[in-house]
Amino acid sequence: MDEIKSFKHVNYLWDESKASGLDGNEVSLFLYRSNILGADLRITNFGGGNTSCKTTEKHPLTGEDTEIMWVKGSGGDLGTLTRKRIAGLYVERLRSLKNRYRGLEFEDEMVQLLYHCIYDPESKAPSIDTPLHGLLPFKHIDHLHPDALIAVAASKDGEAITRELWGDTMGWLPWQRPGFDLGMKMAQYIAGNPDYRGIVLGGHGLFTWGDTSYNCYLNSLEVIETASHYIQSHIEKNQVVFGGTDLQLKRLDETARRKQASAITPFIRGLCSVEVMMVGHYTDDATVLEFISSQDLQKLAKLGTSCPDHFLRTKIQPLVLDIASDEDLSDYKKVKSKLALQFEAYHMAYKEYYESCLHPDSPPMRNPSPVVILYPGVGMFTFAKNKETARLACEFYINAINVMRGAEAISEYVSISRQEAFNIEYWALEEAKLKRMPPDKPLTGRVAFITGAGGGIGKAIAAKLAEEGACVILSDISEERLKEASPDFNKDNSTYVVCDVSSPEAVTEALDKAMLDFGGVDILIHSAGLAISKSIEDTSLEDWNMLMNVLSKGQFLVAQKGVEIMRKQGFGGDIVNIVSKNALVAGPKNVGYGTAKAAQMHMSRLMAAELGPDRIRVNVINPDGVIVGSKIWEGEWAKGRAKAYGISVDELPAFYAKRNLLQAIIYPEDIANGVFAVLSELKKSTGNIINIDGGIPAAFTR
Repeated sequence: MDEIKSFKHVNYLWDESKASGLDGNEVSLFLYRSNILGADLRITNFGGGNTSCKTTEKHPLTGEDTEIMWVKGSGGDLGTLTRKRIAGLYVERLRSLKNRYRGLEFEDEMVQLLYHCIYDPESKAPSIDTPLHGLLPFKHIDHLHPDALIAVAASKDGEAITRELWGDTMGWLPWQRPGFDLGMKMAQYIAGNPDYRGIVLGGHGLFTWGDTSYNCYLNSLEVIETASHYIQSHIEKNQVVFGGTDLQLKRLDETARRKQASAITPFIRGLCSVEVMMVGHYTDDATVLEFISSQDLQKLAKLGTSCPDHFLRTKIQPLVLDIASDEDLSDYKKVKSKLALQFEAYHMAYKEYYESCLHPDSPPMRNPSPVVILYPGVGMFTFAKNKETARLACEFYINAINVMRGAEAISEYVSISRQEAFNIEYWALEEAKLKRMPPDKPLTGRVAFITGAGGGIGKAIAAKLAEEGACVILSDISEERLKEASPDFNKDNSTYVVCDVSSPEAVTEALDKAMLDFGGVDILIHSAGLAISKSIEDTSLEDWNMLMNVLSKGQFLVAQKGVEIMRKQGFGGDIVNIVSKNALVAGPKNVGYGTAKAAQMHMSRLMAAELGPDRIRVNVINPDGVIVGSKIWEGEWAKGRAKAYGISVDELPAFYAKRNLLQAIIYPEDIANGVFAVLSELKKSTGNIINIDGGIPAAFTR
């Protein structure tokens, strides 16, 4: 192995001890190379780029030695690539497809013919870049989208800069949509220049290669490092980035930025969710702040992104908000009206883009709402149907910002033409890929805030809603419980926040976090609870106040702040309060708990009556006897109830089961299923009280 080189702008991650442990298995080394390339976002984006290797295998029918290419399959990600996510193809068959190629008009049919080249029956679908690897003669190939190389590729003087940097060791090909034709042109180009170490694809990215997996990896890093150093030296020399700071823009400190962001994001979420419910992501990353606070923001934002991987995730261009960074956002109608005009202008511009680039066989226009929203002085918001996609859109646009910064530092940034962008965005193959996506879950695009989610009923509800596609914010007064619960949830679709629901300030802070993490909230579940079982003479004022604070006051505060958010969003929402059969049934030694629960129930009915015109539904779930897994039953409450009924604590589950009509033990998951039913199936229900207690006649509401 060559001496390890030092890199400043990329991470050298090759570990020879790990590589040697793969015993020279070329496919395993190819996967290892792919994973360490994908681990550095400066090298390639999530899901972007592709890698390959060619090996000699035994033909399954003849037993003869046969050349096979292994390449990342469609939709895979380099950083997490496994054997199950790659395609194996006969190289000879793939190259023989040149005899079937009928020209650019028939490019799409070549993708279908790739299936006739499959060697490994468990292969993933080959991607459109497969011919670009298969038609080249090299054993190991990397196709990557490093910010530095795209900056060169998206520069007005990109070809000249390529020559300046690498002389006659690197090639340049102008922009062309990926496909079989581009693969043939690359092969022809290399045939005339066999000593090239790689090719820069105009407006797109980088191809590099090597005779071993390690040499290919090292070649890729060296090329990226050279471009990165060149760009950084120009930035340091010029000092001014993006035309310098816009001096007319008021710069907010971090606290003020985040306060403004949490105030405006529900409005934005509502306007983004006209066709389909959207989830948001916010960042005030230093790279973003530099761009959105610059003189050149408007000019560069309008140009749109260059690399196809970027604009397929972010749309052709962002929406730049025309609203002061310190504007007062308390007047709902004024703010919403102002933002609505800007969104409408974006919709009209997107429609014009679609109609002006339309082909006779183009798919119907997709959602015209922006994916990326830039708020000068405050930050960037990205919206999509789920949190992961929204977060990735953010990452991709940060890559685009880096590309624009680099291109502007060394030359002048140029994007690909609108027509070329449209041809990829509405490519039949992209449409087919979208149609292959799994169907949305029932709660996809929805955001739920659950109190008391550190354990028991609250955690079960959060788990059920997350399973059905919702983003969830777990809230509890105990951080220890939240930390114990959080590993059970997907980090993209969940977060947690410590919150004392009896504190207005704590509730506001908790829901503000929800705004920044997910763009809004449209489901409120008040499950926070405690129970005190005492006779009237033994119930202290402290007991009484604690019950009222957590159960009824907490419900009020969470609903009050949540309704404010829902009204900003403007598309309604759901409030589901976890109450108790004790709100309806009078029992011994229960005056404090029963009264607080009754207050919760009637408050819910009052809210349902008031919030109906806002399309905010308010319903109640009444559990009873949820002993197994419930935090309430871990302390004095269980002892108190057992004493009230003259039994032991261990006898409580069976006792409660025997007293209901169905003789059923009620679990936290049963309550979670009831909440889900209200949210998904009973969409025209509000003001309802649903008992999940196995059937307690005294608790029947009618």
